[in-house]
Parts: sequence; structure tokens; C-alpha cells
Amino acid sequence: MSTLRPSISPATLARSTGGLLFASAAVVTVAAWLWLGGAGASHGIHSAFLAPHRHQLDGRSVLYDVIMWQAMTVAMMTPIFLRWLLTFATLAAGSAGSAPALRPAAALASGYFVIWLAYSVGAAAIQIALQQMHLLRDGRLGLSSAGVLLILAGLFQFAPVKRACLRHCRNPLTYFLARWHNRPSGGFRLGIVHGAYCIGCCWLLMITGLAMGVMNMAWMAVLTFMIGIEQVGPHGDRIAAALGVAIAGWGFVLLL
Repeated sequence: MSTLRPSISPATLARSTGGLLFASAAVVTVAAWLWLGGAGASHGIHSAFLAPHRHQLDGRSVLYDVIMWQAMTVAMMTPIFLRWLLTFATLAAGSAGSAPALRPAAALASGYFVIWLAYSVGAAAIQIALQQMHLLRDGRLGLSSAGVLLILAGLFQFAPVKRACLRHCRNPLTYFLARWHNRPSGGFRLGIVHGAYCIGCCWLLMITGLAMGVMNMAWMAVLTFMIGIEQVGPHGDRIAAALGVAIAGWGFVLLL
């Protein structure tokens, strides 16, 4: 004797999936911030991370630097990425009927953070190179170098590539509808492409941690808020321009 399973509407499935994704993103974000701000300091990790020029450079220290940068990107970008993740899960639930949308959403998140891992490798390489040249001490550039970096980051806010990447980051639905396909690898590829745009939009802002302090939690929080506002708030181009003026202005202050 067969039993009939009640069908679940795509809307109901999308709501339940969205709640689970929201909770998961919240847990991941809080865990990353707590690890960066508390667990690392309690185990003396900050000293190893911020001053590798004080000891012999080896594979373990390089790996740790990459992990630290990746943890920072997870802490800062997960709340901003959540809007994209929820939009994708809704579309996936609608296109697959009653099939769960968690698997394609996980594929999207995997692609997104894989490309950010590549960024973390590059950022860690820059940091280590500066430390080996004694230009970065206690996780911070000297005032003149910090000022130059902040001015460059501020000017980049007006660059055409920044504007193009910001337009992409503000329109998840347009991007998904233009590139949607149901192949198993589709979500992963979409995540990689979106992550590349996101890096193009934010990479120099993230690197300003070298000027303000690599483990400066207050600066990380400010950047997270400002990046989120320029990508989600109304008049994102104007917000990005205002942020550029403020960062460049602070760079000039450091130079003086």
C-alpha cells in the first residue's frame, strides 16, 4: 500500500531554506569574529601572525597567515554575501519544484569563498613580503606608507573597474537570471564569478588593514559596515565616492 507524501510549495521551501541559511551565516560570522578577536589572542597567535620577521619563515607560518586572512574575509564578507545566498536559494527552490535548495546554495557559497581563498593567499604574500623587508611592524605600516596606501584605496573608489564591480554586487537577481542554469556545477561557477567581482570591488579596501593594523578589529568592523552600505544602501555610487574621499583624506592626514 503506497502512501502519498504531501507536496511542499516552493515558497514554503524557500522560507525554510532561507531561515536555515540565515542562521548558518550568523553562526559562521560570529564564530569568525570571536576566533579573530579572542581565541587568537589567548593563544599568542597575534604575535606569530603580526611579526613573522622575528622568526624563521616556514611553511607553517605561511599557512597560518593565509588562514588568518581567510578568517577575516569570512568574518567581514559573510553578512554581505548573505543577500546573494538567499536570492539564489529562492531561485533554486522555484526552479527545482519541491527539491531542497541547500545543496546548490552550498555550492554557491563554496565557489564564493574559494575565490576569496585565492585573494587570502595573495594578501598573505604581500604581508609576509613587507614584514621580511621590515616595512610592516606589529601588523602596521609606517605613517608615510600607510598614508600612501589609504590615498590609493580612496582614489580606487572612483575607478571604472570599481564602479563596474559595484554595479554587479548591487544586483544579484539580474546576475542570476542572466547566467542561470541547472547543471550540478552551476552554483559553484556562479559563486566563483560573483566572488571575483566582489574582490574587484573590495580588494583594496581590505588591504587597508595593512595601514590601520592587520588585526584592528574596529577597522574591520568599519569596513564591513561601509562595504555593506555601498552594496545594499540606496545611491551606492555616492556612498562609495564619499567613502573614497574619507579614506583618501585620512591618508593625507597620515602623510602630514
